[in-house]
Amino acid sequence: MLHDGFQMFQFSIYVRHCSSRENAEVHIKRTKANLPPNGHVGILCITDKQFEMMELFHGRERVVAQPPVQQLELF
Repeated sequence: MLHDGFQMFQFSIYVRHCSSRENAEVHIKRTKANLPPNGHVGILCITDKQFEMMELFHGRERVVAQPPVQQLELF
């Protein structure tokens, strides 16, 4: 998953910013094609706005979420 641009968000939770639903579908298909033989995998798509509303804490201290990585698209 790391080779496909995912970042570890929390132990066993990986996130990846996708610029569109079509782009997300590409990564969903790639993930499904590489599922491990054992274990549990869940895929959840959320909007940028929903992700922005998340509150993050380290202990009792609130931390500011880092903005998603900007992607370069060539046409």
